[in-house]
Amino acid sequence: MDDKTPVIAFSKVTFSYPNGKVLFQDLSLELAGGSFYLVHGPSGSGKSTFLRLINRLEEPSLGQLMFEGRPLTSYNPPLLRREVLYIQQTPTSVDATVRENLLLAFSFKNNRDLTPPDDDILKSRLDNFLLNDIRLDTHASTLSVGQLQRLCFIRGLLLNPKVLLLDEPASALDEESARIVEETAERMCVESGLTVLMVSHRTFRPARVRHKVLQIVKGQIELLT
Repeated sequence: MDDKTPVIAFSKVTFSYPNGKVLFQDLSLELAGGSFYLVHGPSGSGKSTFLRLINRLEEPSLGQLMFEGRPLTSYNPPLLRREVLYIQQTPTSVDATVRENLLLAFSFKNNRDLTPPDDDILKSRLDNFLLNDIRLDTHASTLSVGQLQRLCFIRGLLLNPKVLLLDEPASALDEESARIVEETAERMCVESGLTVLMVSHRTFRPARVRHKVLQIVKGQIELLT
């Protein structure tokens, strides 16, 4: 992918619900790699669906989406979702230890080419997210919702994605933890060129990178700078 190729592109995309209600109509949009986008819009405007379309958790009714110049449909979905990572509002975990949850994705067949991080790296990541009092052998079922959300965030970042889709990532966190999650996403955008799209009702505004706003209004998305 050259510098001029958008990391994500929508080409005349329409999305309809099974009941026939149209959410997005003939939507065309290009998103630049290494940028930080805040996704705004009223409740029910389609913010989550917009993110889910980008890594094929939802499929368009018409039109096409591209990732790095290739149609999304040309990618193996599990491999696409490793590169274009979606972190939802409600954290998900398995009935296992913190270590096993952090390394979960490395056990998947499509990720066997990746080298799992060792315990020192895992502990360092926990420390960075104010989880230094949690042992790797701790069972995930004992964690609070906020702790699980941070665990999911760490688990995703361990895969080194190119695009990070954050759907209200700080909704279950206290103020300090929410700030750490948001600032980590911003730092990775600046330092490693990660493209970030964040849906959030908080007043967070990146300080180290010039962010852009995607405003969803009546089935269309306006790019504000």
